[in-house]
Amino acid sequence: MINEFSFGLLLVLALVLAAEFVNGWTDAPNAIATVVSTRVISPATAFLMTAVLNILGAMSGTAVAATIGKAYA
Repeated sequence: MINEFSFGLLLVLALVLAAEFVNGWTDAPNAIATVVSTRVISPATAFLMTAVLNILGAMSGTAVAATIGKAYA
């Protein structure tokens, strides 16, 4: 059975994941818009690069966040 704490935790987790999804949804087109509109690379290549590099960035760890966190600790 889910108690109030677990429900609240799941709700907050769902909201965070939704926010991250929307953020990534809007960042990816912004990241490739310039190179595609100036025809530096093709849309297919830009899409592939964006997909691969976003996944690698998500899997790369929390070193940047830890470094920034140390500055404000």
